[in-house]
Amino acid sequence: MITARAAATFEPVGRSVATARAFVRDTLQGWGFSEVVDDAVVLTSELVTNAVVHAGTAADVQCLRFESAVRIEVSDRYPERELPLHDAKKQIHPDHEGGRGLLLCSALASRWGVEYTAANKHVWFRLDLPQRPAGTRSAGPALPVQALPLADERVRVAVVQVDRGGIITRWNQDAAELFGHPGDQVTGKPLGDFAAWPQTPGTGHGIAEALRLSRWEGSYGVRDADGRILPVYGTHLRVRNTSGEPSTVCLLVREDERAVLQNPGRGMVAVERGAERGKAVDPFESFIGSPAPDDLDGLLQRTVERARDMLDGDAAYLLLATDDETELEVRASTGLPSARQRFARVPVEAGTGRYGSARMPAVHEDLTAVPGAVPLLAGTGMRSVVTVPLKVEGRLTGSLGVAAESPGRYTNEEALRLQFAADRIALAVESARLTELERLRRGSLSFLVEASDLLAGTLERDQTLALMAQMTVPTLANWCAVYTIADQASEPELAFVLHEDEDRIDGIKALLSRLAPPDPDPTPGARAWTAPSDAAHSSALRASLRSLGLGDAGRPATGPGTALATAAAVGGETVVLPLVARNRVIGMLTLGKSADERFRQEILELAEDLSRRAALALDNARLYSERTAISQSLQRSLLPPGLPVIPGVEVEVVYRAAGEGNEVGGDFYDVFPIRDGCWGFAIGDVCGTGPEAAAVTGLARHALRLLAREGFSGPSVLERLNAAILDEGARSRFLTLLYGEMWPQNDGSAVLKVVCAGHPLPLRLRQSGVVEPAAEPQPLLGVIEDLELVEQTVTLDPGDVLLCVTDGVTERREGTRMLGDDGLADVLATCTGLTAGAVAARIQRAVERFASDAPSDDMAILTMRVPEPELPA
Repeated sequence: MITARAAATFEPVGRSVATARAFVRDTLQGWGFSEVVDDAVVLTSELVTNAVVHAGTAADVQCLRFESAVRIEVSDRYPERELPLHDAKKQIHPDHEGGRGLLLCSALASRWGVEYTAANKHVWFRLDLPQRPAGTRSAGPALPVQALPLADERVRVAVVQVDRGGIITRWNQDAAELFGHPGDQVTGKPLGDFAAWPQTPGTGHGIAEALRLSRWEGSYGVRDADGRILPVYGTHLRVRNTSGEPSTVCLLVREDERAVLQNPGRGMVAVERGAERGKAVDPFESFIGSPAPDDLDGLLQRTVERARDMLDGDAAYLLLATDDETELEVRASTGLPSARQRFARVPVEAGTGRYGSARMPAVHEDLTAVPGAVPLLAGTGMRSVVTVPLKVEGRLTGSLGVAAESPGRYTNEEALRLQFAADRIALAVESARLTELERLRRGSLSFLVEASDLLAGTLERDQTLALMAQMTVPTLANWCAVYTIADQASEPELAFVLHEDEDRIDGIKALLSRLAPPDPDPTPGARAWTAPSDAAHSSALRASLRSLGLGDAGRPATGPGTALATAAAVGGETVVLPLVARNRVIGMLTLGKSADERFRQEILELAEDLSRRAALALDNARLYSERTAISQSLQRSLLPPGLPVIPGVEVEVVYRAAGEGNEVGGDFYDVFPIRDGCWGFAIGDVCGTGPEAAAVTGLARHALRLLAREGFSGPSVLERLNAAILDEGARSRFLTLLYGEMWPQNDGSAVLKVVCAGHPLPLRLRQSGVVEPAAEPQPLLGVIEDLELVEQTVTLDPGDVLLCVTDGVTERREGTRMLGDDGLADVLATCTGLTAGAVAARIQRAVERFASDAPSDDMAILTMRVPEPELPA
């Protein structure tokens, strides 16, 4: 008949296995079935693993209590996956980690079986209880004599009773003999005056709180008559008398006789924090203390401090395992030079045998007998050490060690105590570590997104270098240096240096300039570079010796203060990451820490990711700079080399191409000599802007010069240019052009012959202020083949100005308004008496001020003025 039942459901995740084990253990111990707890926990672990890992479904665990047995059922929601019952007797290799579930059921369970339904599969096992004497609540197995705990021939059990205020009311004879205090001398005094609380640090209660609990069990100390602290193990029970007055009965034995009182099946009894809270004590909190730190670093630091105090050590340290469990990284320490050791790494398997692996507990009685056994403690003065692993569900997550300066300090008993503490905090540490990793992952993603945006926002090489350094300092490192490599035949060149303290930049730059740059190794990942730290310390030493008059006085000396500051700035770990873009090393990113500091692996991984993005951005900036230089050189070749000096005529040009990086667009101009006394000028506008228009610009400007110098008239020059443009086929673009030839005269005037092919008409400003067109409109070029053009003759008298512009001037817009020919004429009318340069400048200002937006079209302004004759003095 079933006398009790307990059930729970566990999610299909790995941590559910440990939770299910705890559920079964607590249930059976609560029923008083401690004899079968171990077997039940082992079998439950195997069956729940099959359900949540292999079947991949939630697991239902049900514990059934019978008069003389317990039955445990584990159900999953995947009945289609049948158990391979034939494997129950299959031979399994001793080193194989799986396949033992059914074999264990056969070996440990009294009976077991499998039941299938439409929706579930139930695997159950039954464990029969051993025969007990009547009234037995729990019992341990029969042990050989040599395995029994030690005790004196006469075990003294002190019985101490205290009232609700903690005052001693009873003190038996064993207590007097054990502690040396007669009963009449201690009765009426607080127990807290004699108790040294706690003997084992880390408990979450003081003596006063423990005495108010309904039940408490654990270790502390009691001062004897000589003032020495005697370690004891005690059990406290809160009782009340017939009048309802509460008191606490304390049973105390020597610590090494704790087996007399300790519950063998349950260890420390779960107690209540208080009637008002009704919450059981967490074994983790009993070691760490409450409240526990909410951050990983705080939790690890608290752990090493409690571990050191628990074993009365001189130092303690905690290492966390990497994801592949091949290395351990120092994350917290006390009593050691933590700044030097923090984030240092050691291998998990440091050597052969048990003591070379961090996966097993180890005790080193004297480190001087085995030099290098614990590299982390080299040079620290520690002689003995005990280390234990931190494991979660069988996976190594870290290592906890306590060291002492004296040899032979620790035994296997201390290792077991430390392992017990490590087991209590391992899951909390792993949970905090995963939380920190998630926080770092999110922070890293945000950092890389921001870095990518910043790097993508510029194509300037120097700005890219500055951004690379500013993104790493101080977020990833204390200082940074960027080396660049121009080409495969070039040596690395120091391009940028940054430190979080601006006063240190010059010193680091001078130091790195004296060193050979790191090798441009394309291998991905960060590699150590010790040259800066070594050189800085050597320089500081020499500077200090010179300041004492012991060095080479003939050498120019850096002040010891500056040298020491530089040594401290670069005295930590320095790493180099290659900048690889398009399968070529284009530079190196060097990151450094200040004195005695090291990089975390997560930071190095983030820096490596950043270096890949930065390398591509730097290479893009390099390519952009190179191509911009080539483009600008080609564009400048399309412009006239300069304006010629024409006797008796002032000439001025204003030219601006639309588009970023364009020096030449669709608008163009030229002024050039044709033959003695004759000068040619032209201003034109190719359809469109940018490089395509610039190509036609080059064709037009060079063709004009060539045809004009061959002696062709103005109309003939333009007709032949029209044919050349049409010959370009699909690449041809129509062109508006104003072309003219000018002959300065001896009387101070100038005669012009002008042809205007579809171009804005030139304007003539007379000295009287009258503005009038200087030509007639004619068809543009590049549209029709049979083009017939004529030229007009214009004479510029002294003081007259000829203004030639492109449509970027006349078509300047502000909303629906346009400057137009009339607006241009109005501006020109105000330029009477101005030089050619002043006229061009005023026209340009008028165009720019007409609208608030920047001009979107090319603009060219050509002004020619015949100056007035100078009056005799």
